[in-house]
Parts: sequence; structure tokens; C-alpha cells
Amino acid sequence: MEDMVIEESFWKGRRVLITGHTGFKGGWLSLWLTKLGAKVYGYAIDPPNSPSFFKEAKVESFIEKSIYGNILDIEIFTKKMLDISPEIVIHMAAQSLVKNSYSNPKLTLSTNIMGTVNLFEAIRKTPSVKAVLNITSDKCYENNETDIGYTEKDPMGGFDPYSCSKGCSELISSAYRHSFFYNSGVALATARAGNVIGGGDWAKDRIIPDAVRAFQNNKPLLVRNPKATRPWQHVLEPLSGYILLCQRLIESPRDFSEGWNFGPSFGDVSTVSKVVDILSRNWGDGASWTNDNRYHPHEASLLGLDCSKANTRLNWIPIWHLDRALTETLQWYKSWIDNKDMNQFSLFQIDYYQQEYNKYE
Repeated sequence: MEDMVIEESFWKGRRVLITGHTGFKGGWLSLWLTKLGAKVYGYAIDPPNSPSFFKEAKVESFIEKSIYGNILDIEIFTKKMLDISPEIVIHMAAQSLVKNSYSNPKLTLSTNIMGTVNLFEAIRKTPSVKAVLNITSDKCYENNETDIGYTEKDPMGGFDPYSCSKGCSELISSAYRHSFFYNSGVALATARAGNVIGGGDWAKDRIIPDAVRAFQNNKPLLVRNPKATRPWQHVLEPLSGYILLCQRLIESPRDFSEGWNFGPSFGDVSTVSKVVDILSRNWGDGASWTNDNRYHPHEASLLGLDCSKANTRLNWIPIWHLDRALTETLQWYKSWIDNKDMNQFSLFQIDYYQQEYNKYE
């Protein structure tokens, strides 16, 4: 297959709706697509954390329009989608934390399951939509704690409410794809990414923001499960895959309307302890970590993705390996601490990554 590059000519002037644009990944994607020339509209609740990437990187002033609302209110959401008339919809609105799903399972299941249903029902009433990308999670798979990466053909599952909700979102996507969208000419794909890191994430119970908070306050980082293995990747890695996939969904809808994994190289599937060792060393100033032996709800110990399908059919491949991903992430936080312009710094990282990606291709 011919090389796939991130094409500014494809995105220039295209109307794109991103749900959940106030979140960490949604904010980064909003900046990137706007930089490519797309007319980006966002629909989401207020940023879930303060500070937030959305606020610190001035995402709202950069995109076309930001609309605040809850995707569970289907009447308002449908009206706003009709008003926007997007050609491409990227669904990122979600309750995105495993630990939070234990404390509020109903909200997690409602947002991640019925939010998906509401999205598709609104799309059925919006004739402008040509392509939809539903962002789920690597945790959508039935996890047997195997050291073999999961492929797109592996069964859906979920031990905890969050993982269950993402498996359900995948099944709902499949049902709507076959029942409605194939015949109406709407391309629908899903994307499953690994443990995403990057500057501007301040969510609780995530290793990078927890580390930054601890190191800033000269306290040791408390680590819940240092032996757990995760597919770590910089946020720009899966976002590049989403961008390439959306290009393909428009160009060849039926060939790419399916599920896709976007994870790191197998060498970057690493333990939590290795990640926090690198973080502590690179932060300096006496940064350290210690094992948190308190009780915590169950989380998977071993999780990896097989991304050979995206490698071969989209010609997508991760280019920032673990050390580089952590370096770029810490540079973002240290620049924020130094009161740099984080909109410009974030755009610089995007531009630098895109140039490297297209050069690699």
C-alpha cells in the first residue's frame, strides 16, 4: 500500500465535530486538526480537571466553536449537531477512568454506553455526516492477562464498569454499522488506544499527573501497582492514527469501517516501575517513588495491543518510543511551570511530531 501521510490538503475547510474536546486527548486533537486547516467544533461538558490542557493550551480560542452540553441530553445534542452540519464526527466524550468507574458505575455506564447510542441516533438525523470515528479503549477486550497483544478480532469484555462500558460501546458501534450506516453511506470505525501520556493531563489516579503533583511538592510518588504492564504511548501517537483513519474513511468508506488498534511498539509495553524510574531520573531534584500498599480496586496487571493491522493497512507506526514520549511529556509540564505560552508550545510539539511522522513515511 502507498505511504499514508497526514495531509493538510485533505483537512483544509472540512467541518469536524469532536465530542469530549475539553478532555486531555480531545484538546490535543482539536488543536492538531485546527492547525491542519479543519473547521473544528467541540461538544462537551466543562473541563473535568483544573488546571486542564483545554484551558492552559487555550483550545477554545483556537477552534471554530466550543459548545457546552451533556451528550446524554439527546434532544439538545441532536439540534447542535444539525446546526454544525459536520462531515466528520470523532467521539471522545466519556468517563475515562477505571478507578472512577468503581465509585460511580452508573455515570460511567450511562455516559459511555448511552452516550454512544445518542451519538449514533443524532448522526442518523444529520445528512451531512460522512464518517464517524468512535474512540473506545484498549480495555474493551476480555483481558486474560496474556503477554500476547490483543488483535481486533479478540472478544470484547471487561472486569470493571469502565472496561465493560467500552466493550459495550464497541458492540453498539458494530450493530449500528451493520443495521444502519452501511446502507446510508456513513463510514463508522472504532479506535482502541493504549495508556496515553503527554503534557496537560491532570486527571487523578494517572501515573504522569500523579508524578508531577508529587514531584512539584517534593513528595515521593505513591505507586499502586509497580509490576503492572501497560502499552505506554505519547498522546500524539494514537491521534496520528485517528487522523489517518479519518482520511481513509472518507476516501474508501467500506474498506476501513471496522475496529482498529493504535498502540506502541512491543518494546514500549513496560512496567509501571520502569516508567516511574525514568520520570524520577529525568525530573531530578530528588524526585522519588514508593509502593502504595493500601487496598485498591482491581486493575489489569498485563495489557498489550497487537497493532499489525494498522501498521500494514494504514501504514501507521509509532515513532516516539517510551524514553522520547516521557521526555516530551516532562518538557511540556516544566514549560508550564515556567509560565511559557502553552498554546504555542503545544502547537510546536504537534508540528515537530508531524514533520517527523511524514518524514518517516
